[in-house]
Formats: sequence, structure tokens, C-alpha cells
Amino acid sequence: MKIVVNGVEEQWGVGVTVRGVVEGKGMNVEKVAVEVNRRLVRSAGGGYERELKEGDVVEIVTFVGGG
Repeated sequence: MKIVVNGVEEQWGVGVTVRGVVEGKGMNVEKVAVEVNRRLVRSAGGGYERELKEGDVVEIVTFVGGG
């Protein structure tokens, strides 16, 4: 199944979840914000367990601390 992750078309298995993509990219789900098709996905309420569909566009943004 093809989805777009941070502007790059990628092949993922059918049934992959938001969490699966984030963790598959080596990121911590507690330290990112995720949009799917320009809508914010909330981790609360199982939002990261949402299965993605062919053609979905996923944007993952990491939080950076500093001063």
C-alpha cells in the first residue's frame, strides 16, 4: 500500500497504523505530532491506532527543545 510520509511516497503493509509508521521511522510516539490528510491525529482516545489507507498523506513533526 502506498502512502506519503513527510512528502515521500512509501510502500507500507496493508493495515499499518499511525503508530506503526511513526515507530517504523524510529521515532517515539510520545515526542511527535502527526497529521493525516491535514488533520491532527490525537494520541488520546486511540488516534494512533487508526489504520491508514492507500493514498493517505502523513506528516510527522518532532518536538525539539532548546533555548
